Amino acid sequence: MLTKRAESLYLLSMVTGLMILVFTVYPVLNTFTWTRPDILLKTLADPEVLSAIWLSIWAATLATLGSLVLGLPFAYLLARREFRGKSLVESLVDIPIVLPHTVAGICLLTVLSPRSAVGRWLEDAGFQTIGTIAGTVLAMMFVSMPLFINACKEAFKWVSPRMENVSRTLGAGPWRTFFRITLALSWKDVLSGMIVTWARSISEFGAVVILAFHPMIAPTLIFARFTAYGMMYAIPVTIVLIVICLLIFVALRLLSARRKTLD
Repeated sequence: MLTKRAESLYLLSMVTGLMILVFTVYPVLNTFTWTRPDILLKTLADPEVLSAIWLSIWAATLATLGSLVLGLPFAYLLARREFRGKSLVESLVDIPIVLPHTVAGICLLTVLSPRSAVGRWLEDAGFQTIGTIAGTVLAMMFVSMPLFINACKEAFKWVSPRMENVSRTLGAGPWRTFFRITLALSWKDVLSGMIVTWARSISEFGAVVILAFHPMIAPTLIFARFTAYGMMYAIPVTIVLIVICLLIFVALRLLSARRKTLD
């Protein structure tokens, strides 16, 4: 009786899994049928398209590196220390995840606009954010950094504090212990967090379009062409972005998996 119930559970799991895969993959594959090869080749030679895609990749990479520098030590603190109000702090970190993307952009604009104190200070210091690549990177970081922090926090929790304590008793300092023990044992999950952060950054549109419609990244260009000319002009750019993002994403995943196998 128990075996039959288990088999029925597995059968249901397979059916729902197949439905999810079809729901996820079919729309992406079907997009490739909505354009002609000659239009696609013409799009590949379009300087505006290539510039927007390159800018997307560059901005997403900068946002990921920024999240790494700022988020890694903070994630370690959240994983290792208990303090009053920790649950509140963790909830505050997750706020950008639950905000609609355009709302996130508006919130950032209220801070970075020259009409605000921070915006005026940045402008006086010669640091332009609105309508610049810096604004794009900040918008990407705002929406993607919580994913990186949460991934690293969970990764650090799997490293036993006892191993860190042993390292300290043997004379290693806190920084050496962190890099030689904690990060060395959790780097695979940290790398996975960086991949997810990069993917989330390059796909961002709502917050970016509020802060920096120009210079255009690929999602902004797709939206602009869709609203101005319709699907036939937006789909070729969409296909190019899909292919490039999937190639980079799969390459990073394979690199991560290969290193796990070697370890």
